[in-house]
Amino acid sequence: MIDSTSIFGITAAGMFAENALDIFNFQFKTVQVYHDFCKGLSINPKEVDAIEKIPFLPISFFKSHKVFSKGKNAQLIFESSGTTGKLTSKHPVADESIYKNSFRRGFERVYGNISDFVVLALLPSYLERNNSSLVYMVADWISESHHPDSGFYLNEMEKLRDKLIALDAAGQRVILIGVSFALLDLAERYPMQLRNTLVMETGGMKGRRKELIRSELHQILKTGLGVPVIHSEYGMTELFSQAYSKGDGLFECPPWMKILICDPEDPLTLMGHQKNGGINVIDLANIYSCSFIATQDLGKTYADGCFEVLGRFDHADIRGCNLLVQ
Repeated sequence: MIDSTSIFGITAAGMFAENALDIFNFQFKTVQVYHDFCKGLSINPKEVDAIEKIPFLPISFFKSHKVFSKGKNAQLIFESSGTTGKLTSKHPVADESIYKNSFRRGFERVYGNISDFVVLALLPSYLERNNSSLVYMVADWISESHHPDSGFYLNEMEKLRDKLIALDAAGQRVILIGVSFALLDLAERYPMQLRNTLVMETGGMKGRRKELIRSELHQILKTGLGVPVIHSEYGMTELFSQAYSKGDGLFECPPWMKILICDPEDPLTLMGHQKNGGINVIDLANIYSCSFIATQDLGKTYADGCFEVLGRFDHADIRGCNLLVQ
């Protein structure tokens, strides 16, 4: 029986591996699409005795298949953003408390108690649709902050500017979390000098602006908002856990999440540290869907457990991964 309490109690590499192998065997038996995927690769679960031998499901399967354990009922379903006519990823949630446990504990490890902050959220592309896991998480932050000034802002840039300046001047600690294009709009239209505000970008231009490399994006935001560093959150619809960067471009995972890098030409081959390749995520909080996901992100890992996101593969770069989807 898989127990979420053991996942959130992981403190050592051996505990992570033991839990990961248990979850692999559970998902091989109960998640039909993952079972079929492993069988298609001729994987014998009895021979999978290390996390490096666990196959990673291409993230696109969340668009084309139901990635969910047999016999479970979904309490809610998270859905990714997508343009008209495009398939979106759907992530059924069997146990809402596991998701809350993951994002609450993950945040506290890096930043402390959420009640120490006012939370201001600038997430227009997410607020304009239903079932966003990011909106769900930030709404919980806002509620748990217990501060009347916490809240979402949609098309209220000037009002947000005034609120930021007032709170910052009063010495109040603030988290401003926003999608990249909206933070750029704020920084360019309403430049300010913030001293007590932590600015966190969640990535993505969502087709609203030209894509920028992270260093360029962060420099514009630092200049426009007057902050020394820009923090980042790495998460997605298909994950229940998040990694955070405190401004140096290096992301830190919680103990129940791990990044492995695969060869972009051969996605079944893993690479060592400081080598560019495809980001594979092990998220043990995904107990009842799939904990082993091959993303479409490019990155590299470091010996201390941190990782860097370098961008996304284009379709030519992921031809090896595409072969697994067919």
